[in-house]
Amino acid sequence: MTGNIDHKRLGRLREDQGEIANHIIDEFAAGRLSRRDFIRRATVVGISVPALGSILAACGSSSTSSGTSGSTATATGAPGAVIKAGIVTPTAAINPVTVADQGGLDMLAQTGEYLCLSSQTLQLQPVLATSWTPNGNSDIWTFKIRQGVKFHNGQALTADDVVYTYQLHTNPKGNANALSAFGGVLAPAGVKKVDDFTVAFHLSAPNGNFPYLTSSDNYNMIILPKGYDPTKWESTFVGTGPFKLGSYTPKSGATFTRNASYWGKKALPSQTVFTFYDSQNPSILALTGGTIDVVGQFAVSGAEELLTGNYNIIKLKSAAHRQLSMRCDQGPFTDARVRQAVALTLNRPQIVQALFKGYADVGNDSPFAPVFPSTNTSIPQRTADVAKAKSLLTAAGHAAGFSTQLVTEQFVEIPQYAQIVAQAAQEIGVKINLKVESSSAYYGKATFGNSDWLDATMSLVDYGHRSVPNVFLTAPLVTTNAAKGTGPWNAAHFKNAQYDKLVGQYIAASDVSSQKTIAGQIETLLLDQTPIIFGYFYNYLTATAKNVTGVYPTAIGHLFLYNAAKS
Repeated sequence: MTGNIDHKRLGRLREDQGEIANHIIDEFAAGRLSRRDFIRRATVVGISVPALGSILAACGSSSTSSGTSGSTATATGAPGAVIKAGIVTPTAAINPVTVADQGGLDMLAQTGEYLCLSSQTLQLQPVLATSWTPNGNSDIWTFKIRQGVKFHNGQALTADDVVYTYQLHTNPKGNANALSAFGGVLAPAGVKKVDDFTVAFHLSAPNGNFPYLTSSDNYNMIILPKGYDPTKWESTFVGTGPFKLGSYTPKSGATFTRNASYWGKKALPSQTVFTFYDSQNPSILALTGGTIDVVGQFAVSGAEELLTGNYNIIKLKSAAHRQLSMRCDQGPFTDARVRQAVALTLNRPQIVQALFKGYADVGNDSPFAPVFPSTNTSIPQRTADVAKAKSLLTAAGHAAGFSTQLVTEQFVEIPQYAQIVAQAAQEIGVKINLKVESSSAYYGKATFGNSDWLDATMSLVDYGHRSVPNVFLTAPLVTTNAAKGTGPWNAAHFKNAQYDKLVGQYIAASDVSSQKTIAGQIETLLLDQTPIIFGYFYNYLTATAKNVTGVYPTAIGHLFLYNAAKS
């Protein structure tokens, strides 16, 4: 690789970059970063797209994009169409501060915009921020805010709106869903206005991946007008995006119209129409029957007809998964050998085939999915071993097995997965009684003492995609000063000081090689402790009618239709 570099040209480019960006350029030039990993890391530290293109050209490459299997993001039809989409019903009011479900986050992003977009290939693209740069140790990140942008109510976007939004979501006394990502990372006092179009984020600790927390990945973080009451957002959907609210009917659907005053490229559709579905089958019937043009997400089970070739399928590798937690503070799961034994009963390749027809990757009982560049793939994969599982149970004093209860939700393939877990456990004498609830009953208030998800001895929950594993590493596994001494989503009630230390080191690291080394230590520790079983990471699947193009889903659950068209 180094032989193709114009070092004189590369030297001029270095002069415009900071210390961390230059280190990433060095890693790429030395052949220690693949082109794909270089693009991802470069966008994180704020190397601009033109500069990135120049660097790649200097290294003998002419493109900065990376395709996604099945993507239909390029529109081929005429503008002005009405695009009809089906998505899962939002579970609660559409409040940017509290939304915590896929249907809700999808509604936020129809009219609201983020500082940046995390693309289908995990690259960061500027939206309401035009650029961002870290200081030398990544604990201060400075963002330049786009000028000439107006909210739908006519108010001009400035740094004041960004500061207001981020202070609202980082208030530890508030009820912001984004606190799961910002806890221990950013406090309200750390959000500082530099000038009318510059905001500096002074972090609680170094964070090499912080810009992802300002992106669509952190789905609550659409920018609100300063002083706006988010509890009233459902009546206006005020934002800066390419669509404006037409109408919204809870539990039913919503319509949006093209924003003629949008700051960027105008949306192609004249209108988008969303219908909400409580389950998958009606949405599939609507697509196959021609009532809708797009199914925002579908699971393979029950949707085999969509895979016949008669529909466009957008397949995104993702970190989306299910977490099977075992209470580390309640018997019999206080003993790590018992937790390991349950994990060893699962035949993961068979599960991936049975539930997803292969549209998933096997998990290795840590949040490090294959899609992450920092995942350390040298750590051996856990495989089914019933004999070893029985031996571990015997050593833990449970030779005769035991009975317990697994509480989970009625959502996509989760009930089938729970049945597979229970059947597998029978082979080692463990009887798992299943309790499958509605999602609202299962989550409850989503706080300790008020949620079957967080309080059950065993719980099985859905987790959406993230472009970096930080939230997966912290919210469900770290020890903090939150209720009961655990992270806000720590259903396993796991406490391990060495784990907490390693996670802090991983989050602070700004280069992939350091992240991968630390990731290996975390993966090894979690295999030993097994507070959570990560059985698989499934592909995010979207389907459209054959004559529809330009649809752009993200693996976390967004469905962007601004470039959609019909032919």
